[in-house]
Amino acid sequence: MKWRMIGPHRGSRTVGAVGVPQQPNVFYIGVNNGGVWKTTDYGRTWVPIFDDQPTGSVGDVIVAPSNPNVLYVGSGEGLQRPDLAVGDGIYKSTDAGKTWVNLGLKDAQQIGGLAVDPKNENKVFVAALGHPYGPNEERGVYRSTDGGKTWQRVLYKDENTGAIQVTIDPNNSNIVFADMWAGRQGPWENGAWNGKESGLFKSTDGGTTWKKITKGLPTTEQGLGRIGFCIAPSDSKRMYATVDAGRDGGIFRSDDAGESWTRIQADGTGEEQVILLK
Repeated sequence: MKWRMIGPHRGSRTVGAVGVPQQPNVFYIGVNNGGVWKTTDYGRTWVPIFDDQPTGSVGDVIVAPSNPNVLYVGSGEGLQRPDLAVGDGIYKSTDAGKTWVNLGLKDAQQIGGLAVDPKNENKVFVAALGHPYGPNEERGVYRSTDGGKTWQRVLYKDENTGAIQVTIDPNNSNIVFADMWAGRQGPWENGAWNGKESGLFKSTDGGTTWKKITKGLPTTEQGLGRIGFCIAPSDSKRMYATVDAGRDGGIFRSDDAGESWTRIQADGTGEEQVILLK
């Protein structure tokens, strides 16, 4: 098999993409400042379905595994970089992208990741990164059990530390992982810095309580910034992560459901590498 370009033909970054298992011809992509696009013919043609909303900046788009008509979109691209666009909260569609409703969390500005319980379309997690240029309170991991009508902040460190990714174990929805990232942009080109509260967190009770995972991972003193991670669908004990920590970063693997990590490739290429495992 060979890769080929299927579009849509546009410039800049695409930071969210998702397919529909029940409908293999349907895909959605979220674009950093171009809204949400949909294809129903395996990528041959694409249609913009988010243009009527007040923001075009998208950080993630996800389809509820139990109901392909339910979509959630996190606005604000969720990338710390000199040129970025912010959003105004979470959006939801219950008709496969025809209409949208804003569910709040507007001051988060950047939504880096979303997760929906595989068996419950109304249980949703949001990774809220927060303001890119200054401190704010609406950061961290939020959970809703009523489809986004109300939100509870279940993981929070401080006004400088947001969440960039949240993922539910596909085989056990009580297990949830989240990456907290204390990243900040300066008002000048490439004026970025990382704070002291970045790290990988795990919950085994559906997101109510969390513990920080440190064994085998770099520390913030070693330059730890963003972590991107994934869980193997066939074996939840196997996980992979790309870790931004300069010379101490690279590709890491866990064989015990994230409790400990081993670096399998030293490649400190920074944040752009981390996005690959989002």
